[in-house]
Amino acid sequence: QVQLVESGGGLVQAGGSLRLSCAASGSIFSINVMGWYRQAPGKQRELVARITRGGVTNYVDAVKGRFTISGDNAMSTVYLQMNSLKPEDTAVYYCAADATLDGMDYWGKGTLVTVSS
Repeated sequence: QVQLVESGGGLVQAGGSLRLSCAASGSIFSINVMGWYRQAPGKQRELVARITRGGVTNYVDAVKGRFTISGDNAMSTVYLQMNSLKPEDTAVYYCAADATLDGMDYWGKGTLVTVSS
């Protein structure tokens, strides 16, 4: 089992920055990929960024050039640096971990990011 706890959300003005953190505990040796997802009001949850144990990263087009995902090789902590935030980035952000290479198996409870215009 893996436990994930997010932190770092909050209220920020458009153009500002926030850094989200995700602390993983438990069987972190089993984690292959970690990712950040978000769900805005009335919308489906979407992938924002993901990082593999080897450090390969992927981003959704909407955040490329503005967000950066990073983490340690042990997959114990993953960060999401969010710059040039826009009101449309407002959402609950979730940390997730894949231990079976067939999709995310573990999820955090989420942290709310609100970007005011």
